[in-house]
Amino acid sequence: MSVSPVTSSSTAATSGTSDAMKQLSGNFDTFLTLLTTQLKNQDPTSPMDSNQFTQQLVQFSQVEQQIDTNTNLQTLISQGQSQAGTYATSYLGKTVSVTNGMASLADGAANWSYTLGSAAARTALTVTDAKGNVVYAGLGQTAQGTNSFAWDGKDNNGNALPGGAYKLTVTAKDAAGNDVASTLASAGTVSQIDMTSGTPQLVIGNMEVGIADIAAIGN
Repeated sequence: MSVSPVTSSSTAATSGTSDAMKQLSGNFDTFLTLLTTQLKNQDPTSPMDSNQFTQQLVQFSQVEQQIDTNTNLQTLISQGQSQAGTYATSYLGKTVSVTNGMASLADGAANWSYTLGSAAARTALTVTDAKGNVVYAGLGQTAQGTNSFAWDGKDNNGNALPGGAYKLTVTAKDAAGNDVASTLASAGTVSQIDMTSGTPQLVIGNMEVGIADIAAIGN
């Protein structure tokens, strides 16, 4: 089991803030040089209006404060990401229940369970790949309560599909043609934590899911 490295987005943001501060400092130095030159060469009988460069000094100060604020916010975001990553590691090695309809196809097998709120006259099962293409369609169990669906990873033409993340959709109808409420779940063991996007993703088999998609945790 391993934890993927943290994304470099925070480093890039910090670099951008540093560059902005350097640019501001350069502009401020140039402004002071010009101001000093103007003051030295001003006509004593017609002195410069101080309001203009006073406003410019205020603007420089406001920009500097804004950059400092952005730096502090970036620090807080980085700390939050670090804490989220630390929390996510508690899922490593745990068997979790995923509720977004996704399941990992590995070694020619993917398994789901679905719960029907009432008995159905017809239950249609549709499996789609990561691109949203329908790769399998068939009929499922119709009994009220929890039912299972074990997919062998083959499409309707009998072709074996590559391992990866697949999504099951359940459409159940009663005898009158009314929709029957259903919920979906799949289970798997968390093997890694992927932090490359900045948000912890739990790696389960050949798929990644967010913590918000986890409904239950086992041993």
